[in-house]
Amino acid sequence: MTIPFTVWGLLTLSMATGLVAGVFLTFSDFVMKSLRATEPAGGTEAMQIINREVYRSIFMVLLIGMIPVSGAVAGFAIVFVNGPVATWLTAAGALYIIGVFVVSAGGNIPMNKRLEAMPQAGAAAQAYWPDYVRGWVRWNHVRWVTALGASICYAVSAVLIAGGA
Repeated sequence: MTIPFTVWGLLTLSMATGLVAGVFLTFSDFVMKSLRATEPAGGTEAMQIINREVYRSIFMVLLIGMIPVSGAVAGFAIVFVNGPVATWLTAAGALYIIGVFVVSAGGNIPMNKRLEAMPQAGAAAQAYWPDYVRGWVRWNHVRWVTALGASICYAVSAVLIAGGA
């Protein structure tokens, strides 16, 4: 049995969005809890460093790269694909673009920029820290759930295509 290239591509998209979901889940599950358990000066300093280092990571390639890919796949599905596969692919794109990109751009990134603008471990950063953690984690929960949802949608699409849908 030969597996169509499309199935392999969708499984790759599922893994890529799943990896993004996993990184977000890591922060929601224990990284932010650990940083919150430290003194505010330590938590703010660590998060400021993390927010600088993330830009030089493979995670950022996946996070940003999946935005146009998800949009292109959803657009292709709307125009050229029929039936349940089109629905699953469109859902995957919508979940990723809205739940990851829009939430990041409107929620987590502005909070990160505000924290970064404060003197490292300074009084303003320490005062902002409890609100930062609470709000940042709330938005991050949305990101990991929607990235996981996109991953599942891509996997379901692959299974449907492999099954002849």
